[in-house]
Amino acid sequence: MSPTETGRHFWRDIGVQLPFLAWLVVLWMLLWGQFTVLAFVSGLVVAVFVTRVFRLPTVELSGRVNIWYAFLLIVQFLFAMLRGALAVTAQVFDFRRQPGAAIIAVPLRYADDLMMTHVSVVSSLVPGSLIVEADRDRQVLYLHVIGVRSIDDVEKQREVVLRWERRVVRALGAPEQYRALKADQRAERAAATKGGVR
Repeated sequence: MSPTETGRHFWRDIGVQLPFLAWLVVLWMLLWGQFTVLAFVSGLVVAVFVTRVFRLPTVELSGRVNIWYAFLLIVQFLFAMLRGALAVTAQVFDFRRQPGAAIIAVPLRYADDLMMTHVSVVSSLVPGSLIVEADRDRQVLYLHVIGVRSIDDVEKQREVVLRWERRVVRALGAPEQYRALKADQRAERAAATKGGVR
């Protein structure tokens, strides 16, 4: 391959992975808690370095972004981070009892590799929960969560993760994932209506 073709191939790869690079830069700034020019530039350098040195298959994006649901996802995520931080702080300073903790398994319903990654990142960034393992073959996430004292609390935490999955599917999911979600919601509404009539 000639130097010209190599350079063209390099820039084509960068163009294809641009959304992925942008996400890595945003994730870098979130991890450092800084939204500055220096954080952006250093994040961009790290993102390019990681994607060029640790060669991975090109990430296939869904090709679908719903602006309204993406906006709602961001707002709900920021609110969940604030609420989670307050809840963890309250548990730390509650000297009357220790906050319970558990590792829970959450089987995802609409997951592919990219969707699992999105849900994992969102769930880990909300204070109070952390992904400890992702079973790619069975599409199951394992989370360490605090503030759990009963089976009901476990089920609530599991439902929180599944709610994040639905939000991510609405905002960024592939068309077939979004259609599957809508079909499931229609079936749930029909079952609830049928149960109410009885």
